[in-house]
Amino acid sequence: MEIVIPIIAAVIGIAAGAGGIFAYNKHNENGGKDKAEDLVRKAKREASDIVLAAKKEAAEVAEKSQAEENERRKEWKKTENRLAEREGTLDAKLDQLEKKTEKLTREEREIDSLKGEIREIREKQHEKLEKIAGLSKAEARDKLMKMTENDIKQDLVGLVAKQQKEIKHDMDEAAQAMLLTAMERMSSEVTADRTVTALKLPDDDMKGRIIGKEGRNIQALQRATGVDIMVDDTPGMVVLSSFDPIRRQVARYALERLMKDGRINPASIEEAVAKGEKEIEKEVVRAGEDAVREVGLVGIPRELVHLLGELKFRTSYGQNVLLHSIEMAHVAGMIAEEIGADKRIAKTAALLHDVGKAVTHKIEGKHAEIGAELAKKYGMPDAVVHAMAAHHDDIEPTTPEAIIVKICDAMSAARPGARNISAENFAERMRDLENIATSFPGIDKAYAISAGREIRVIVEPKQIDDLSALKLARDIANKIEATMSYPGIIKVNVIRETRAVEYAK
Repeated sequence: MEIVIPIIAAVIGIAAGAGGIFAYNKHNENGGKDKAEDLVRKAKREASDIVLAAKKEAAEVAEKSQAEENERRKEWKKTENRLAEREGTLDAKLDQLEKKTEKLTREEREIDSLKGEIREIREKQHEKLEKIAGLSKAEARDKLMKMTENDIKQDLVGLVAKQQKEIKHDMDEAAQAMLLTAMERMSSEVTADRTVTALKLPDDDMKGRIIGKEGRNIQALQRATGVDIMVDDTPGMVVLSSFDPIRRQVARYALERLMKDGRINPASIEEAVAKGEKEIEKEVVRAGEDAVREVGLVGIPRELVHLLGELKFRTSYGQNVLLHSIEMAHVAGMIAEEIGADKRIAKTAALLHDVGKAVTHKIEGKHAEIGAELAKKYGMPDAVVHAMAAHHDDIEPTTPEAIIVKICDAMSAARPGARNISAENFAERMRDLENIATSFPGIDKAYAISAGREIRVIVEPKQIDDLSALKLARDIANKIEATMSYPGIIKVNVIRETRAVEYAK
């Protein structure tokens, strides 16, 4: 800036002088010499004024620039001083860290040295103790562990028993409350109707009509229905025998119609059987649809609905299978709603869990397996198929819905009066329970009580201690689950009693 202003002033002065000279020459040419000189002088004065002004301005600018430069230099000096101070501080801190590091290193070496001395002292102490006790370290440890185990064994038994009792109490309370709630909301008959398999004859003359001349009528009736008809086994009764419940019902309907009409001949038999088949088919379809509608399900394949309707004519220990399935579906839906499981899957699996029984006389295998295969064949969801297959523990239930179906099946079958079991079967089940319990060593006596819902096992106290008694109860329960088929649950009660007897003389 200082150089630029004088240059500008010089340029202006030169221009002014050149202008004056030009004017002077021009004037000489025109003969105005005096005027030209005046102009030259005037131009020189103006140029001189401009140069002076430019120099003055340049001086001011230079002075201002110098002040700014001095100010910047002062700032740089201050910054340099601060950096020098910080550098000194960092150097001091670094020296302190180095000193602390050296001190820690020395202390670590001293600690290691002390650890070594302590280790040597401990080893010498162990050697002295082993010499005094006459036992090695391993032998002393084993002996101490055995002493400790004997001391706390009783406490452990009490603790285990207490924890089991608390857990079982809480679980039992929650399960009982849930099941009772579902049972209270479900109202159904305690005993179910049996399928009728015998018909009463109005008189002996009707027996002759049914048999016909040379047995033609009864043979025609047996061929048409596929049912064995026995009129001489029970006085005043006609007994129908067949593994197919639908055929048995057709024969019952046809025979009732023939006895009501009074005209019994091969032609009327064929007509009555044909009408019986149509009526039973309608009844089967209506029963299946009514069951699905009562439970509140939709989308079940027609083939499964038909099989479900056939269960109306099937019984299990005297319990009607269709009514049993409907009851299960209602209870399963309530329990699923309580625990947050899939209500539709639980109800569907519960309603269809026994459809395999409708074809067990046609297909070999267990009804749970057959029912699951049929459900899978007709496109039911995998969760429904699994719950149906697992309701008798043929496979392990792995979903909440499968466990619900299993529980509902046991609960419905175990209701008082729900099923009719012969005295012979009951006694056999009691013997099986007692034989399973006595098959374990250390058992003194075993009693099956409460209609087979509890087994009490009395053990030899010298052979079975308290901890072993807990394990024995679990082993007996596992064997019962693996080898027996039973409704509901069986309580295994292991009793261990020690008596100390002495006589004062």
